[in-house]
Amino acid sequence: MHDSSPASAPAAPVLYEEKLRPSPWIWLIAVMISSLSILVFVPIGVEIGLIAAVVVFAIIALLLTVSTPKIVVTESTVQVGRAGIEREHVGLVTGYRGDDATHQRGPALHGLAFMCLRGWIDPVVRIQIEDLRDRTPYWLTSTRNPERLAEVLGGTMAREAGTEDRPGAPA
Repeated sequence: MHDSSPASAPAAPVLYEEKLRPSPWIWLIAVMISSLSILVFVPIGVEIGLIAAVVVFAIIALLLTVSTPKIVVTESTVQVGRAGIEREHVGLVTGYRGDDATHQRGPALHGLAFMCLRGWIDPVVRIQIEDLRDRTPYWLTSTRNPERLAEVLGGTMAREAGTEDRPGAPA
């Protein structure tokens, strides 16, 4: 895994780009949590409670927005969140949905894998890393469009490829 800064951003045309933004239900939870802060401050004053709710929501919204990772694939590089690598070091790429995705995030997960996972996005793509200087065996990233990301990287979906890493998984 190679860290890359904005100064080393690729100038090549972007083949795939996705921001892993929070789902609407995450924003609903943020509103609910901020609304609960009203209860804490109501004994002091209703206005203070409302101000606290707005401030809490603003903080949650800022944190969710700032921590939103991006996936960018060009002809020469792959960037997933804070990690970037040259495409020449990308091996087998497989997309997963449903139970297969859950299995990849759980029992099949390698301890040295780089993960860019978001709980509100179920599908994942596994990107094998073939750089001998890098101990990271693969990247596992959430994506709302695993079929497209896998296709752009020359891979397939698990069911198509027959590469499930789960014994007894239906083909």
